[in-house]
Amino acid sequence: RPGIARTGAYNRTLTPFGFQNEERTLWQAPDVYNRMSPFMAADKITKPLLLVHGEDDNNPGTFPLQSERFYQALKGHGAACRLVLLPHEGHGYRAYESIMHCLYEQDQWIER
Repeated sequence: RPGIARTGAYNRTLTPFGFQNEERTLWQAPDVYNRMSPFMAADKITKPLLLVHGEDDNNPGTFPLQSERFYQALKGHGAACRLVLLPHEGHGYRAYESIMHCLYEQDQWIER
């Protein structure tokens, strides 16, 4: 089954001073940061994965760099994956065109 991931934080080492309820830093709890980072397991991901992200996401935990680097890691390990960056969109998608584009991409990904 293919997977879909939208606007995610895939490498917690990029948020080294805490995330969600984790108040310890990367240097205090490196194992937690690594376990919470799918990026660190990119070599083990075998199912096709669609990544969708708002190009202007300014949420400090989910900058578009998260999806771009995760995509590169997956591709580098030979995984079937696709990255879709939605122009002029932030953390949440608001424009009708973006929402429809996202739905289209998801439908096409699942139906492949």
